[in-house]
Amino acid sequence: MHNLAKALRERISGGLKRKSITTCSQWAERYRVMGKPYPGAWSFLHHPWLKEMHDCTSESMCGQKSAQMGFTEVALNRSFYTIDIHGESVLYILPASTPDASDFSTSRFDPALELSNHLSKLFSDVKNIGHKRAGSANFFIRGSRSRSQLKSLPVSTIIEDELDEMVQENVALAQERTSGQVNKSIFKLSTPTIDNFGINAEYRQSTQEHFFFKCPSCSKQVELTFPDCLVITSDDFTSTDIYGSHIICPACKNILPHEAKPSFLSTGLWVPTHVGRISRGFHINQLYSCTVKPYEIAISWRKAQLNPTDEQEFYNSKLGLTHIVEGARVTDANIERAKKDHRNGTKGRPGKILTLGVDVGKWLHYELDEWIIEGEGPDVNLLSTCKTLKHGKCLNFEDLDGIMQDYGVNFCCIDANPERRKALEFCQRNLGRARMVFYGNGAKGTSIGVHTDDVSITVDRTSWLDLALGRFKNGKIFLPFDVDNEYRQQLKALVRIYEKDADGNPVGRYVCGNEDDHYAHARNYSEIALSMSLDSFQNQNISVPL
Repeated sequence: MHNLAKALRERISGGLKRKSITTCSQWAERYRVMGKPYPGAWSFLHHPWLKEMHDCTSESMCGQKSAQMGFTEVALNRSFYTIDIHGESVLYILPASTPDASDFSTSRFDPALELSNHLSKLFSDVKNIGHKRAGSANFFIRGSRSRSQLKSLPVSTIIEDELDEMVQENVALAQERTSGQVNKSIFKLSTPTIDNFGINAEYRQSTQEHFFFKCPSCSKQVELTFPDCLVITSDDFTSTDIYGSHIICPACKNILPHEAKPSFLSTGLWVPTHVGRISRGFHINQLYSCTVKPYEIAISWRKAQLNPTDEQEFYNSKLGLTHIVEGARVTDANIERAKKDHRNGTKGRPGKILTLGVDVGKWLHYELDEWIIEGEGPDVNLLSTCKTLKHGKCLNFEDLDGIMQDYGVNFCCIDANPERRKALEFCQRNLGRARMVFYGNGAKGTSIGVHTDDVSITVDRTSWLDLALGRFKNGKIFLPFDVDNEYRQQLKALVRIYEKDADGNPVGRYVCGNEDDHYAHARNYSEIALSMSLDSFQNQNISVPL
């Protein structure tokens, strides 16, 4: 009886405590327990900028962030708070199911439960990587690449973590999961890449808030920005002299000691650039970090001067800013240099190889090229110059048949999606002279994965775009003098961004903002068609994709 009374008192006491919790920050301070670097009960001491984000009540919120600034912990705490206090389900989206969702489950979710007795009791079933159950509420962890995984999940809260790495067309589908809920919340966060893409597109439409604090020396409200607030004490990142690098107030220029950040940042507050917008947006950089020392940022900056991967990473991950490395996109200057004296629609010359590349969308954008082969070797693309005879667009696949016939096209490569049936019928009508192209796994570099169906191939998107768009930089492409503005703008839309993989190796991929890039892909498909026309690629039989 004594134990029963004690348990009853504890339950009543716990219920009263829970009723007193009205904000996510209160929940985090009471129930969340952290490991290193600051073990123990959750505290905002070393990251005061996170408190307002915990308690934001806007239905839409975004965070354009530098790396390791606590935004993911905000997302976790808001998820746990929603499940625990409101009894509502949460959908947590990451770029991919494997390895992102599985790594998140083992490195973020599981440790949170192990450290917190309250959380370990809250969740009754955590065995499934993608589905955790807490009573009638659910915590779903999904990757953005599978549309089927994002359907039929009624939730009140959606977290989109690392938005810039997600399949962008699936993001809107995921957001519909909150449509049937009275209380709803969507939180998008990511390190940015380029202007008007992913998180930056969201941030531009938000309140665009920055974290200001009172300088302990001059008492002015200031913001830490690069390069004004970082004094770098050595040009050589391998020298110990760089350890003297430090942060200063942008107003009075006095040193702001790294060790004193918990003190002077405690006065901080978020200041919006735009008042009254529906979505709240937050941006902060690593100059504020209590765990990243000023000399570490200085070293990153010096390394950024040496290669494009470190340059991209510095702006995106250290500063939380968009950035385009020089040479990462086709420019107006590149296009002007490529223009020659022939007109758009010029016929090809006898005996020359002609290829057609088609990107499929609402319109069929195409590029027709004549090739000048300048030598012999295993890679015909590297030994040739491209003369673009015609670029344009049409509505019907049957119109492409006319172009094939009128110009005597040797080979055509056409986008396999989204109109796969129509593309297949076109290739079957031009069997042996046309193939559908899939971007994806199954081929490396500029090799071509040949499917056994005789109508489709798979190529590595980045490697072929490097080759197709690289012609504008090395002068190996000639354009009509009357190239139209749409073609010009769409060629410039794709930007090569530089990243590091899990092993620290540099990798690249192409992204575009909210601009169309159809002609850039038509250019790429025509490039691939040259290899197909000469059979100079290394065949690699792979299964037909579903």
